[in-house]
Amino acid sequence: MPLDFLKRRGSDQGTQPPVVATPPPPSGMPEEAVAQEFVLKLSYAAKTSEGVRMKQGPRVLADLPSLLAGMARSEIEVIEPLEVELTSAAPTIIRPVEAARWLEAHHDRSPVARHALMVLESVDAIDLAFDTFVCSLLEGETDTAGYPDYGAIVGGFASHWDEATGDIIVRAVVGWGGRGARGDSDRVGTRLVTELLRTILASRYSLGTTQVERPVPAAGRGGLVCAHCGFSSGHDRAFYCPKCGMRMLRG
Repeated sequence: MPLDFLKRRGSDQGTQPPVVATPPPPSGMPEEAVAQEFVLKLSYAAKTSEGVRMKQGPRVLADLPSLLAGMARSEIEVIEPLEVELTSAAPTIIRPVEAARWLEAHHDRSPVARHALMVLESVDAIDLAFDTFVCSLLEGETDTAGYPDYGAIVGGFASHWDEATGDIIVRAVVGWGGRGARGDSDRVGTRLVTELLRTILASRYSLGTTQVERPVPAAGRGGLVCAHCGFSSGHDRAFYCPKCGMRMLRG
């Protein structure tokens, strides 16, 4: 029986390799790139009331935290004006020197207080060159680390000394915001400012509302040192110490 299966098939030149199809050339440059988009939206808002003139006396500032006690949902903190070397501090990360001074001044504050300062200083609702700020959480919740969520509202009282009379002027201040905002935050903020203002006016120290503008620190701060409490004034034209309210002594 012939062994036909051992016979060589095909030509003696062997089998040719398969032909691979060449991909077509690109059709041209795309008209528009398919881009991945990244967006971060931060929204900060604040409301302040008109000022209330208070009677002179050492107990006025000391009693402000007790006025906030009925509305506070967290620890009440009193943040005093910054020393002259820290008055340029600002919660702006793109300005490293100002941000570093801000962290130096407030690194030991509670999460609620730092959040309140970041929001209110960012929108210029308070200025710690001359304001004393009494703050707390007023509405909403905090996360497990103690930081207010996007719907929380923080605030309290901001006070400064009237340069003309030496009286203390107190304002109601609230703020909110971050990565998102609740639709009713504006309405709730208005309600809280009204309640805070009524609390100030009901105080035994209240002399009624006033239109006195907030003082503006002068350029080229001289940094007068208060002879009564040792605080370095924010500017060289200050008549009254931003911290204790006593008249600044000039040689």
